[in-house]
Amino acid sequence: MRFWRWALIAFDLPAAAAVMAAVVLLRPVSGWWVWCLAALLGLPLAVRRRWPVPVLVVVVLAAAAALVVGIGGEVAVYAVAFALYPVALSSARAAAVGLAGALAGILVPGVLDAVTARLPVVAPRAGAESFSTAPVTVTAYSAAVVAGTWALAWALRTRRQHAAQLAALHTARAVAEERLRIARDVHDAVGHSLSLITMRAAVANHLGAEREAALRMIEQVGREALDDVRTVLGGLRERGSPGDGDALSGTDLDGLVERTRAAGVDVTIERGDLSSVPAGVRASAYRILQEALTNVRRHARRATRCQVVVAVAPDALTLTVTDDGAVSGDAGRPGHGLLGMRERIAGHGGSLSAGPGPAGGFAVRATLPFPT
Repeated sequence: MRFWRWALIAFDLPAAAAVMAAVVLLRPVSGWWVWCLAALLGLPLAVRRRWPVPVLVVVVLAAAAALVVGIGGEVAVYAVAFALYPVALSSARAAAVGLAGALAGILVPGVLDAVTARLPVVAPRAGAESFSTAPVTVTAYSAAVVAGTWALAWALRTRRQHAAQLAALHTARAVAEERLRIARDVHDAVGHSLSLITMRAAVANHLGAEREAALRMIEQVGREALDDVRTVLGGLRERGSPGDGDALSGTDLDGLVERTRAAGVDVTIERGDLSSVPAGVRASAYRILQEALTNVRRHARRATRCQVVVAVAPDALTLTVTDDGAVSGDAGRPGHGLLGMRERIAGHGGSLSAGPGPAGGFAVRATLPFPT
């Protein structure tokens, strides 16, 4: 931080030296007070970025004195504009006050020079333009230089504000998308297992003969649900994917099918070779299939059969899940499960169709494209 502070001072030091040299070289008279006035007008510019407001005040007062005396009038205008720039860059209020003070420090002494015969104290050189010799031209020129510097700083400040707002919007959007992804992953990991636990608990409550088997199933599914939640949270800690890179493999797919069969639904499955499918597509397909089978058990009334087809094309993976149950009244409503499937598919630029099948029951068909 200290290095950059000295670097900025070193960057502005040549401008400060140039202002001092110009005032001294263009002086119509000599004297120690000329050097003092040149120092007050030029030296503060070296620290204008460190203390912008005090520097502007000192430079404006020195410029007003230089115009009244009649030394370095044109240089004083540039010095004021140079000192105004960091003030106008800081905030809108400081920019407005700084512009008013800079214009007053230049134009008030200029008007006094133009209307008072005794000013400036030192008469200008022959042929040189000043407020006393060409008041209209010099006034317009001075105002244009100061106002142009202020406008440049205002444009840059506005651009920085817009960039900061855009960055904040991008951050807020990223946070919202991350929260949505977390909610979707937790819903997929826990909802599937809780539906099985609920069903097996109902069986255990009504059928004493199958109570032991049902309780074992509840324990197994509960452990798998905890493992899924740990996987999701572990992926968040590592700021990576939820750990589904190897999903939709043979073991994972068979586990989904077996849990659905344990709920009393006869599931048949056809699947292609998944070796050419990217890991991200397999992860999304696994969650989509998990949600579709959960909907078969939860919403399809009196479903006894379910067919799962996992087809792999050179550039897309297609999932089809159909059952023979009677479609419930709320099957067509976009619940959290269907919304989650649509969001996952939208991330890959795919498509989803869900509704009553042509031969009855309910059908879900998802297409996930991927680059070849």
